[in-house]
Amino acid sequence: MSMAMVWKSCLAAGVAVIALWSAAPAHAQAKYVPASSQDAQSQAAVRQQSGQNLPAREIERRIVPRVRGQYLGFDYDPETNIYTLKFLRDDSVIWVDVNGRTGQVVRRSGGSR
Repeated sequence: MSMAMVWKSCLAAGVAVIALWSAAPAHAQAKYVPASSQDAQSQAAVRQQSGQNLPAREIERRIVPRVRGQYLGFDYDPETNIYTLKFLRDDSVIWVDVNGRTGQVVRRSGGSR
């Protein structure tokens, strides 16, 4: 099996796991949140409450309808103030980086365009 086929199989398996996890009801999903993720959430909340950032739901409201595919969720990086929204389309993951203050898309990566 070629390296490309191995990579494609691993990517497909990872995408399938993400898709299955995201389809599970909220009460069935794990409640554990790593400390670093809790810190990012806290920093995002502080920035939102002080008016520095848009609420995450507002960013989702603006961006999700503009990207084809199944929306999987987002991560927040407090160091760069970037929300990374993740989508699944045609067995590929697409990452859309959004400025937390302005709501503008700053980068798209992954998937086929």
